[in-house]
Amino acid sequence: MTTTTRGKEETAVGEPNRSRLLDYTQGAPATPAPPAPRRSSLLDLAEATPVARAGAAGRPGPRPGVPAYETAVFVPAHPRYVDAVDEDGRPVRVPFVVYELFDHPAHHTAVYAFSTLEKLVAAFGEAQPWVGTSIGPLAEALSERGGTVVLDPKVARGRPNWRPADLAAYTREVR
Repeated sequence: MTTTTRGKEETAVGEPNRSRLLDYTQGAPATPAPPAPRRSSLLDLAEATPVARAGAAGRPGPRPGVPAYETAVFVPAHPRYVDAVDEDGRPVRVPFVVYELFDHPAHHTAVYAFSTLEKLVAAFGEAQPWVGTSIGPLAEALSERGGTVVLDPKVARGRPNWRPADLAAYTREVR
């Protein structure tokens, strides 16, 4: 349930629904630091679910050192849009997510996945768009296309992949 207060849409618990992309188009956020991320209820569900063992649901259990199939990871990604026509002939913009691919010396084409949001931000900076996903389906999809997932990679410091100005330009482009 949502309510509208002074032009802002709010959730039932009173937190505003607002994209972080807008922070970069309207200037730096007024607060000195973003609030600490809340723990996802998805993690509570994952921890309450028994770990799949070998033979369960037709899948073998993870090898030592390999994260479980359902492990949540944070991946550099951003939205894209395709202009199309709906069944009534009206123009529509269809959104989808693009995972950012990287050249990796040992793995060639790779998606970098991070076990925490803090690690992603340390590697790519505050302006990096990202998506949360499960490592298993991501790894399967990439494997089918000749790529791989690199978990918590060491990324050389340098120019960030996305800067606040890049987000502002991207936002103007997709509007």
